[in-house]
Amino acid sequence: MLSILLLAAGSSSRMRGADKLMQDVDGNPLIRTMATRALDTGCPVRVTLPDAAHPRAKALADLDVTQAIVPDADMGMAHSIRAGVSALPATVTAVMILPADMPDLTASDLMKMHQAFTAAPEGALLRGVTSDNHAGHPVIFPQECFEALSQISGDQGARSVVKEFAGPVVHVPLPDHHALTDLDTPEDWAHWRNCQD
Repeated sequence: MLSILLLAAGSSSRMRGADKLMQDVDGNPLIRTMATRALDTGCPVRVTLPDAAHPRAKALADLDVTQAIVPDADMGMAHSIRAGVSALPATVTAVMILPADMPDLTASDLMKMHQAFTAAPEGALLRGVTSDNHAGHPVIFPQECFEALSQISGDQGARSVVKEFAGPVVHVPLPDHHALTDLDTPEDWAHWRNCQD
């Protein structure tokens, strides 16, 4: 079974006091919009959060997601991945790691990843790529990567696990630059909103 791990425990340190995951996208806080898109795939969704009382947790209150609290999330993305993967049920055979700060990734994109996973060779790693084949997110890791994912550290995420993976890798083309657009600063958000108009 494929599960989705939505990474939403980071501190938004480059937003100069604002929370990027609480920015309005499609009429809701971004974290809620991304969680809803993930749920639209039909996969179980687990969301990493800095604490249970955080406004992000409240934005998810009535959604059918599992919250995973990551108290040391400010030490880097790897801590969120470790906490989320370590808490996956034994029935999960692959996990789609989805950063929550990528509003261009649509429900359709996530479904395309899910469909590619269903068609891929068993044990394959799948990676979303841009229309010109630049690798990005989301990434689907098979179960054999779970142990390595539970041991990563720092702010490089799961790059080392991807780099060392020896099995089949499937690139899944997503529209335009959906696989790469992440918004970390107020300037990123302003530019992105201007492009939406």
